[in-house]
This record gives sequence, structure tokens and C-alpha cells, in this order.
Amino acid sequence: MEAEGFLYRALFPFTKDQEEDLDLQPGDLLTVSKASLLSTENYHSGCEQQPDCLGWLLGYNERTKQRGDFPGTYVEYVGPVKMAVPSIQPRSQRPLPAAPRAESPQAVSVPDLSEQFTPPETAPPALISLIQAIEKRGLDYTTLYQTSSAFVLEIPVHSLVSECDLSQRDVEFLSECVLCYLRELPSPVIPACVYPQLQAVVTQQQQQLLQQSADGAIAGNHDRELSLVLESSTAVPLHHRLTLQYLLTHLSKVTQAQSSNGLDTHTLGKIFGPLLMQTSPSALSSVDEELSALVVERLLIERTTEQDLTPPVLPAKPTKSKASQSAVTDSSSLLNDSEWYWGEISREEVNEKLKDTPDGTFLVRDASSKLEGEYTLTLRRGGNNKLIKIYHREGRYGFSEPLTFMSVVELINHYRHESLAQYNAKLDTKLLYPISKYQQLVKENSIEEVGEQLKVYHEQYQEKSREYDSLYEEYTRTTQELQMKRTAIEAFNETIKIFEEQCETQERYSRESLERFQREGNEKEIQKIQSNSERLKSRVKEIHDSKRKLEQDLKEQVSDNREIDKKMNSLKPDLMQLRKIRDQYLIWLRQKGTRQRRINEWLGIRNDADDSYSLEEDEGSPHHDECTWYVGDIKRTHAEEMLRGKCDGTFLIRESQTQKGSYACSVVVEGVAKHCVIYKTVTGYGFAEPYNLYSSLKDLVLHYKNVSLIQHNDQLNVNLAYPVLARSQNHTQQPR
Repeated sequence: MEAEGFLYRALFPFTKDQEEDLDLQPGDLLTVSKASLLSTENYHSGCEQQPDCLGWLLGYNERTKQRGDFPGTYVEYVGPVKMAVPSIQPRSQRPLPAAPRAESPQAVSVPDLSEQFTPPETAPPALISLIQAIEKRGLDYTTLYQTSSAFVLEIPVHSLVSECDLSQRDVEFLSECVLCYLRELPSPVIPACVYPQLQAVVTQQQQQLLQQSADGAIAGNHDRELSLVLESSTAVPLHHRLTLQYLLTHLSKVTQAQSSNGLDTHTLGKIFGPLLMQTSPSALSSVDEELSALVVERLLIERTTEQDLTPPVLPAKPTKSKASQSAVTDSSSLLNDSEWYWGEISREEVNEKLKDTPDGTFLVRDASSKLEGEYTLTLRRGGNNKLIKIYHREGRYGFSEPLTFMSVVELINHYRHESLAQYNAKLDTKLLYPISKYQQLVKENSIEEVGEQLKVYHEQYQEKSREYDSLYEEYTRTTQELQMKRTAIEAFNETIKIFEEQCETQERYSRESLERFQREGNEKEIQKIQSNSERLKSRVKEIHDSKRKLEQDLKEQVSDNREIDKKMNSLKPDLMQLRKIRDQYLIWLRQKGTRQRRINEWLGIRNDADDSYSLEEDEGSPHHDECTWYVGDIKRTHAEEMLRGKCDGTFLIRESQTQKGSYACSVVVEGVAKHCVIYKTVTGYGFAEPYNLYSSLKDLVLHYKNVSLIQHNDQLNVNLAYPVLARSQNHTQQPR
């Protein structure tokens, strides 16, 4: 018997990492049943032509004659097909791998934007270095961003930047490197999930222009509609948003020299649009080819238009921003999370915090004028405190006209890399050392007070953890049940088809037999045929009723599962905050020399227990020997080779290849080597603020031997348990 299905063609090679997966080679033909797609939550009419939107698909590889799961991002839609009835159940969904880029062999080794930099940095270091080198040489060259087909790099740009002297390179080479860098990124700067919203705004603007032209009006729309889509969408990651802002700021400067370089907004849109809004081959049909160029062009026009419209003199009372409420909320959230923003504190408190600090130390507070959107930057310079007002108008910020920054965070991040001499020649310094509010969490004075407060926070954290674990177990159980019910519905569909075909066959043959038996007067055979027909129809009705009941149960359970997911997501911020506070108290007590036995008592841990939450380690631990985990300057691929086959928690520390002066931690998580940057700051080593507090890499390793990295990255639920070169660990631990 045949069923309806769809045919897909593999575009990229894929090696399975689970037993249920399929190996793919470019050109492989894969069939997927329509019933299988109908059972997925993401399915809607016509979406079978966009497999990258459907996640993992269950199908049959015509080349290998095997059945299993494969990623929708690796294939393209061919057309409908008749196929055999499926017989193997799909497994539950998991993260979908990004499609490789066939045109760039080295692209697979380029880390994602989230791995290349961490706020408060404003953009990837490699991109910043290239653009700074271009702007230093000048933007009036006719060779700037003029693409050359003969330009080929043997290694990825982000690696090249750290290995060569950019000051010796010409503008043509530097600008080609910028284009290659964007082309090599594993995911586009503007994510594909916002393309429909961008297209809707562009279409609306075009219709307005046509209407204005028909009415004889002058076109002059200065709204920031496209910018607001990107600023307000939670689907655009912070690292992508900051990188886009940095690029647009640079390209705005490029357009100012268009009389010399010939690069207006339209030309730059054509050059950078396809790079910033790259799409997979299977998605090309859903995205207009000119959309990417048009979006970048409009974004540049919005930015330059606002700069042109800014009055030369700041009014007495700034007008309210036209930004959407969601954009304002998002910007406010970023500001509140910044370690250097102290909110409403007095000038006297600021002076106390900056007392005896080095030049370049700074913090930001609310302006004493109390006007919405105005802030004050206090900078230590020449042994004195310099107060600099941050102005705000129409969603833009700056120290003076024109206001060009889209948020206070962007403004501060800019001057952490650039000298304030751009604003005032007498302030030739960068914002070097933030006064972090996170280091002031412990407000109690005595060790006993701190310990008792630690006990309170630890109990709150445990209570929230138990609540989250309970929800997670329930969510996992119901998710598995949902998958089983979807598979059962698929089986019902196929069973119904079989019975309906049997009904049709029996009805056709019954008519012939009934006519013959009626002529013969054989009532017994006539009754038998009619009885069989009624039983078969009754069975079909029972199957239909069972399927409808199962579909109703599935619908209700999906709704319940979503509620559980919402509750889990609402608990996550509380859990993260309580963990941060608890660990700050632990660090404070350790710095004061508090004995671990006393800390354990506050934490409710028996001192004879083997799993005590200790920030101090016994001297016999291999973690104390740096030679067991520090491997120096090796490449990422070499680190992955050293960790291959090792158990979860096996780790090493190496010098960072992408951020000079920093380090990288490579650790095995669920059988795969993961990498994260270790920052070296004036306050110490760490993975992120406010945790850059460890005086050495050894102290950091000893701490995270017992503390999970999940507080810095949800995908790193692992401790630094086993140094890769520790002989005892390598011999006793078996890979999972």
C-alpha cells in the first residue's frame, strides 16, 4: 500500500551522532511521509517546502536503504511522492544543527558570534580590528568594499587578524577581509526568524511611497520602523544586535564619504545585504532576493536621516523617544544588568566609590536632573572625578550633538575601546575600570551575619531548585507521552486507510456475490456477507472514534505542557540570581578565611559528607598541579583531539586563539568538546562579570571543580572534574 509523502535532496554531508540518525551525502534522496509531518507541532500547510523550519525529520534514505532522523537544514524540497507506509517511530526533538556553507570550506571552523566576544564588548575583536584599521587609513578610497573574485584566503579571517599586522595592509585587502568575515559566519548577523517581519515593514513602506507619489505628496518618512523590529525582537540575540549596530555605525561613516568612494546607501545595501541576511538554499523561495539589499539600505537611511534631523542645540527638556515599549524595555534591561550602572545614587556616594582609584575608573548613575533618559558618567582622570552628562533624544544617546548611539550600553562599550578624546581632546583616556555593583552584594559586616544570610539564600535556592526539578521531570514525562500519542495518531491514519481500502474491496466483491446468491436464493450466504460488511464498517467507526479521542487528549496535553514550560522559564531568572548571590557570599567568606567546616554548617551539609560544597580543595587533588590541565598555545582542533573519547567533565585550559590575552576552557559535555572564553581583567580571571574575581587560573579551576558552569551557559551543565593530563583520571574514568 502507498501513502502520500514528500521528496527531499541532501545538500551537505552529515554524519550521524545518534543511533537513530541517518548519514547523508550531497545528492541523497530522502522521502518523508505526510502523516509524519502532520504530527509535528511546527507543521502548517505548505511548510513542507521549507524543511529548515520543521526541525528534525523522520525519513527514508534511498541510497542507504535506511530509515531514521535527519536535520531539515541540510536538505532542499524536491516535490510530492508516493511512498511505503512508515513503520519506525521518530524520537523527541533536539537542537537543530545550522546548515554548512558549501561555498566556504573553512567556515566550519569559525565560531559563532556568541563565542567570539562577550558584552560589555561591543563587537567581535576581529571585526573591530579590521574596521578600526580601515577608518584609520581613511574612507575615501575608491577600492573600499569593491569585491574581487580573485581574493582568496587560506585561513578564516578571525584567525588571520590575530596573526598579521593590519597596519601594513591596504584598504582593499582590509575591506575584502570584512566581507569574507561576514561570509564565513556560521549564522547570519540578522537571523532568518525576523525576515517575515522585515519584509512586511518594507512592503508597507513601498505602498506608502506609491500612495504619496499618486497623491503628489513629497515622500519623507523618517520613522525607525526597521530598526525597531530588530531592537524589540527577542529572537535577535544580543551578540548579533551589537555586531549589527557596530557595522551600521561604520557604514554610516562610509556613506559620508560617498563623493570620493562612490558608496551610497543603495550600493552598500547591495554589497552587505546578502552577507548580513544569508539564507539556506531551501529558504530562498520564501525570501525575496532583493529584500536583504533593501533592508540594509533602509537601515542606513534611517540612521543617517536621524543624524541629519538632530537639532544643533539641546533643548531644555528632551522629547520622549518614539521607540516601541518593547524596545525601551529591552534597552532598560540591558542597562540594569550592566555592572557599571548604579541607578539613583548621590554624588557623595559616587565620590566615595571612586576614592583612590586609578585613572580610567568609571561608573554611570541617573542624572540629578531626574529627566527621563539622562544619565551621568563619572570618570577618574588626573586624580579627580570628571562628570560627563549623557544626553538622550529620539531614542539616541551621546555626550554631545549629534547623538549617534542607540543605547547607553552601546555608548559606554564604544568608549571602552576608543579614547574619549573623540568627544573632548582633554580626556585622552578610555573607560578602563568599571566600578562593579555586583561586587557589593555582601552588605553585612560580621562573618556571622554573612553566614546567616548565606544560609537564607541557600535555602531559597534549594527550594527553587526542587520546584524547577519537579517541573522538569513532569515536562520530560509529558513530552515523551506527547511524542507517543503523535506516533499513535500517525498509526491510526495508516490503519484507517487499510480498513477503508478493505471496505471498498469487500463492497465491490459483495455486490457481485449478492447478485449471484440472490439469483440462487441462498439466504444464508447473503446474511453472512451483510454481517461481515457491518462488522467491518463498525470497526472503522471505532478506529475513527479512538483517533478523535486521542487527538483531543493530545491537544489538552500540549496546552498543559506549554504551561509547565512557562513556569520553568519564569523560575530560571530567580534560580540564576539566587545562585549568583549565594556564590558571592561564599567567595566573601572564603576571602575572610572562614573555615570550610563552618561554611558547611550554614549550608546544612554534614562535615563528614563526601559531597560537601567546598571552595577549598585537598592538596592531593590533581587540580592543584597546573601541568595536568594547562596546555598553553594550542589550536581549538588540537584541544578537541585531546578530549575525544574522554568522559564528561574532562577539561583543559589553553590560550585563546580569538581573543589575545585571554584563555579558553575546553570541556567535555555529553560526549562533545565545548569551548568558552576565560577573561583576564583587573579584578581577576573569570567567565563573565561579576565572576572575574579569581586571582589565578588555578583558583578558578579549583572553584569550578565543584561548581557547575551552567550559571554562565545553559548548555554547560558540567563541573571541571577531570584534568585531561591527570594520569589517575585518564586511567580510571571511562567515557560515557
